[in-house]
Amino acid sequence: QVQLVESGGGLVQPGGSLRLSCAASTDRFAINAMGWYRQAAGEERELVAGITSGGTTKYGESVKGRFDISRDNGKNTVYLRMTNLKPEDTAVYYCGATYYYTPDSFDYWGQGTQVTVSS
Repeated sequence: QVQLVESGGGLVQPGGSLRLSCAASTDRFAINAMGWYRQAAGEERELVAGITSGGTTKYGESVKGRFDISRDNGKNTVYLRMTNLKPEDTAVYYCGATYYYTPDSFDYWGQGTQVTVSS
């Protein structure tokens, strides 16, 4: 099994920045892809960003140029740097992980962390 622990959510003003972190632990094989999806109230869950252990990344269209995903393979930890945040970025952000090379499809999920962008 894989356990994911997220941190870094909160309230930020429009135009501000936040960094999310997610640490994975597993008693099996090495985690390959990790990333983030988000779900706003009344909306479907959508891809924010994902990254493989080799550094291949994939971003959702609405966050390209504003968000940056990175990871520390030794720590099985993924980071999401979010800049120029907008009210429409408000959502619960879920960390995901998988043993496969799929930066946009995950099998294991964290509990989610709330990000609220408001003045």
